[in-house]
Amino acid sequence: MVEHGNLAGAMTPLGWFLGCLLSCLLGLFHRFWFWVLLGFGVGAIPFGVIVARGKGVDITARGSGNIGATNVARVLGVVPGLIVLVLDAAKGALPTALALRAAADPRAALAAGGAAILGHCFSPVLGFRGGKGVATALGVFLVLTPALAAIAVAVFAIVLVGTRVPALGSLAGVATVAAILIASHDHATATLAAGTTLLLLYTHRTNLAKLRRGKPP
Repeated sequence: MVEHGNLAGAMTPLGWFLGCLLSCLLGLFHRFWFWVLLGFGVGAIPFGVIVARGKGVDITARGSGNIGATNVARVLGVVPGLIVLVLDAAKGALPTALALRAAADPRAALAAGGAAILGHCFSPVLGFRGGKGVATALGVFLVLTPALAAIAVAVFAIVLVGTRVPALGSLAGVATVAAILIASHDHATATLAAGTTLLLLYTHRTNLAKLRRGKPP
């Protein structure tokens, strides 16, 4: 186990940034409250739990206990895992696409997408716990920047083949998107991508701690 004091100290800068990100989202909420609520509400639907319950399994008590597609696939098989992957991606894509199409201000789509990712990671249905946000983030960026989302998937695949660690592939993929957006001076989308990268570092903190100890994540 990682000592709580050490982990808390290591995560302090990340916690500070996430607090700033939440503050920004609260600011956006006043302007785009409908899209923030829609994104968070849709993102909070725990499809991994729902699919697993359909099979008579409490996914939070099996495998890693995570509700995401990777754990569902490990516990229930590839097909249920793929179903959860598609559904989790869709709950990021749909609110983002609706906001992009219906709202006059393009920042509404960023607010909806960011809220969907947070809803997945901190679902009120599960006591403000949830998944790690990878598939939902993929859905969001498939709408916002399809080409970069494809690059992220390619980076994920390359890192996964090289390391056999999905967490590292996920982090490498989203970090690549953030880096490209920052370099291209797309400040609004880059902010969402950078915030998502740090959020995923937080949600994968247990995996990363195990890797530092030389254990499989």
